[in-house]
Amino acid sequence: MHIRYFGLVLVSVFVFSFNAFAQDVNSETRKFNKMLSLIDAMYVDSVELDELVEVAIINMLKDLDPHSVYISAEEVEKMKEPLEGSFEGIGVQFRIMDDTLLIVGVISGGPSEKVGIMTGDRIIVVDDENIAGVGIDNTGVAKRLRGKKGTVVKVEILRRGENSPLVFNITRDVIPIYSIDASYITEDKVGYIKLNKFARTTKQELDSVFSIFVKAGVKNIILDLTGNTGGYLDKAVSLCDEFIQNDKLIVYTEGAKMPRTDYKSTKEGRFYKGKLVVIVDEGSASASEIVSGALQDWDRAVIVGRRTFGKGLVQREMPLTDGSAVRLTIARYYTPTGRLIQKPYADGYDEYADDISERFLHGEFLSKDSIVFADSLKYETLIYKKTVYGGGGIMPDDFIPIDTTLRSDYHIELIRKGVLFNFVSKYVDSNREDLKNKYPDIETFKKKFEVNQLVLNELKDAAIEEKINVDSLIPATNEQMKYLQIHLKALIAGDIWRNNEFWMIYNDINPFFLRAEEIINDDKLYDSLLKGK
Repeated sequence: MHIRYFGLVLVSVFVFSFNAFAQDVNSETRKFNKMLSLIDAMYVDSVELDELVEVAIINMLKDLDPHSVYISAEEVEKMKEPLEGSFEGIGVQFRIMDDTLLIVGVISGGPSEKVGIMTGDRIIVVDDENIAGVGIDNTGVAKRLRGKKGTVVKVEILRRGENSPLVFNITRDVIPIYSIDASYITEDKVGYIKLNKFARTTKQELDSVFSIFVKAGVKNIILDLTGNTGGYLDKAVSLCDEFIQNDKLIVYTEGAKMPRTDYKSTKEGRFYKGKLVVIVDEGSASASEIVSGALQDWDRAVIVGRRTFGKGLVQREMPLTDGSAVRLTIARYYTPTGRLIQKPYADGYDEYADDISERFLHGEFLSKDSIVFADSLKYETLIYKKTVYGGGGIMPDDFIPIDTTLRSDYHIELIRKGVLFNFVSKYVDSNREDLKNKYPDIETFKKKFEVNQLVLNELKDAAIEEKINVDSLIPATNEQMKYLQIHLKALIAGDIWRNNEFWMIYNDINPFFLRAEEIINDDKLYDSLLKGK
């Protein structure tokens, strides 16, 4: 009898609370509609009400938190593409060079490869519209080449060795977007993975890589999450599954109107026993922080790099009446020890947006000692009781300062003016066949190709042509020149092949990778960092 009465009381309280909430919302809705009616009927100038409503929604969300956002109907599909893992188009990677669309990569198995489009081709006409020498930009190219699966686009192409343009009819199809930038096995039998996001296809991509690692007998792994902006929560959980044992808490979410939800490992991972180093930096956010936080809390990996971004708010996307949508924050992420991943945002959106630049100005990128954590943010890891901190972002076990001496002033100017990347495109375009004949695979290229003085002289000529006053710059040191040469070599490899080959060479000068490799190959160092000794 008492239980029944108590249940009736709970129902009554819920109904009363819901009705009160509904009345409050209805009251504010009537107020907002009244305001719109007054503006529409009496405002001195004509006003587009739909634009006014969008502005109101944007500012309303901006006052809530930094990650609750409005997405216009036009942007909804475009925003989904990176995480959905695909878009519809012709399947090429391109670059605008000398006001001409240069194809720098053809996606394997895609529509363009099927009809015979080749790297180095120049698209000059799309559906009878000239696009060369008219100032077209990346957006203009995408608008013309992308389209619904099954539709046809006609292109005219200039190709070296051909006297006249070639015409192709390309049937658009679904084009995959990959979340793995690179995966390979080092000479020391260490598996390296660079992951740029957690997308719909991430688990399948990782499964393929892990299968290769298992067959090759790989035991130890370097997981590079630098610049990884996050993505789907379940893909982060499935990655953690590979490195820890079954039924371990990976992350939990909780909000004022969302009860706590735990996400646990569901199996004994393929690599739960070997050594694991995770690389992070200030660009690592959201799902990448879930992974690094969970692996750190369980003392499963050594985290190296710099403090992560600190994005620990959970969004849910909900459609609005006109095809637009809102991504509304509904909860917060917490690591297994209870650390809050989200950094503070009480000082407003502008302060929050400037956080990374403020970290740089305050010296955080240069010295670990510049970061001060309150004792109230102190936690202990679950196995070795190592001290870690909450309060926003994941602080690595091994700090890697930014090295401002690696690039010479000349190198920086080459990048800033866009000379370096344009030079590589032209160099590979002019020498592609010769390079492929001399270096049929990346192993041969890595061992035998050199950025010699002849190449450096050509680069200098390109710099001078772009009005870089080379002689006025501080001369590069031997170390800086070596860095430029390897960077240039890596870019050339990436242009001949793909991102994977770029990283295979660039990691030879990448401070993050070099430190991770040092740690994973030194049992004593790895053990001391893992246990916080």
